[in-house]
Amino acid sequence: MAVMNKENQNDDDQNKEDPIRLYILDAIADGSVVSPNDIAIKIAKDRAKETDPDDIWRKYMLAVKQQAKSLARAGRISILRRGKPIDPNKMKGLVKFSLPIKED
Repeated sequence: MAVMNKENQNDDDQNKEDPIRLYILDAIADGSVVSPNDIAIKIAKDRAKETDPDDIWRKYMLAVKQQAKSLARAGRISILRRGKPIDPNKMKGLVKFSLPIKED
């Protein structure tokens, strides 16, 4: 039986990163500020079948928002409202995601 130390476990966690999280991180990697809708639309386009309706992206919105909260709690992204970082636990309304921003 193999014993996993913390380093190996962290490597495995990164290799198994949730695909939604990867879309979020990829969308902001160049410093862009991106809305959850934009990310959900990108996911839907990448996964769409010809028979899917145009608004299929809506089914990804909850997952995008949940994963964004998790990433923000871990300090990997910032959730912005009116251009200012907010507490991920208070995320509602119109928000955008960005690389981490230090709060003033």
